[in-house]
Amino acid sequence: MVGGTLACILARAGVSVAVIDRAAPSTRLAAEYDGRASAIALGSKRVLQGAGLWDDLDAHASPILDIVVSDQQSPSSLHYDHREVETGGTDEPLGYMIENRHFHVALAHGFKACEKQGTLCVLTPDQMVSLDRPSHRIEATLENSTVLTAKLIVGCDGRNSMVRKAAGIPVIAHDYKQSGIVCTVEHEISHEQTAYERFLKTGPFAILPLNDHRSSIVWAEQRDLADKIMTLDDADFAAELRARFGDFLGTVTPTGPRWCYPLSVQYTNTIIDHRLVLAGDAAHAMHPLAGQGLNMGLRDIAVLAEVIMDARRLGLDFAAHSILERYQRWRRFDNTLMLGATHSINKLFSNSLEPLRLARVLGLAVVDSLPPVKQYFMKQAMGLAGDLPRLMQGQPL
Repeated sequence: MVGGTLACILARAGVSVAVIDRAAPSTRLAAEYDGRASAIALGSKRVLQGAGLWDDLDAHASPILDIVVSDQQSPSSLHYDHREVETGGTDEPLGYMIENRHFHVALAHGFKACEKQGTLCVLTPDQMVSLDRPSHRIEATLENSTVLTAKLIVGCDGRNSMVRKAAGIPVIAHDYKQSGIVCTVEHEISHEQTAYERFLKTGPFAILPLNDHRSSIVWAEQRDLADKIMTLDDADFAAELRARFGDFLGTVTPTGPRWCYPLSVQYTNTIIDHRLVLAGDAAHAMHPLAGQGLNMGLRDIAVLAEVIMDARRLGLDFAAHSILERYQRWRRFDNTLMLGATHSINKLFSNSLEPLRLARVLGLAVVDSLPPVKQYFMKQAMGLAGDLPRLMQGQPL
């Protein structure tokens, strides 16, 4: 999703782009391919508008108007209300929930539009098998023996990035020994566009609003227990889920398939190399508790697209090390801050030690009682804090 969005942004701006995707379009568009839903921050929505994708996504986007954060082991909670933050717009939501299957459809439409424009070539199903980087170009050999020549290669190919491996960039990783169970539920009572993040003893349990009295569940459990839960029949699985969900939205019923993903954090000390850039999970992958993984990737590519276009307008080689270094400097602090924050929050809340429990109670109460602090955290969650690229400000690239 990150790489496809970047391809659309650059192709719409007149840059010649080739996309290599090892999954066939029919595979990506199948309902069972990706059962997750993604939180799209307000700043990320603006990036998707710049990529020409938002018109397809808008009808499927469920606004997030409020966020409630609570800890099972304390009475304190933290409430974010979209009416309490100044966005420069009119009553903007904190963000949106979009099922990934709709994102894949929007990308397919975006690719077709750019292909008609003549600036995009999609090579699928295929994958890179080798990469050479002479001084003034890159040469990527594909599985079907095609050799692509370009000025720059961008690795948006996930946690196990082949591009990153080809460059020999090492990864620093920590396995949480947790798995994330993902499913969709229907409930009797409306969620009123509120997202709930509950910290249970075993890990975060998120209830994220979708359209039509539905919510997406991201349920973190210790890996051995998650494996057992995934083997339960539908009735027993529903019982385990309801025990954690509660009855505040009436009867809750899981619908459709369930998925399970291992949870870890990983990052690299550099996201650039000779004529090579990493973005999204290839550069940094984090715990999903804050819903910021995709948003950080979209922020990466908004910065990268701006750096590339600024150099191109000046007639410079946009793949030169000095240009790519600007991208790395711009993203380093933001990515490090978010990785550190999600890692620390997961460690703090997935723990029943009494001193940490007291710290959680105090922390939630203090943040909830200090409007300037809440404003900062809300703007961070909305993708409106820090040194924003033009696309995230709603400006043309």
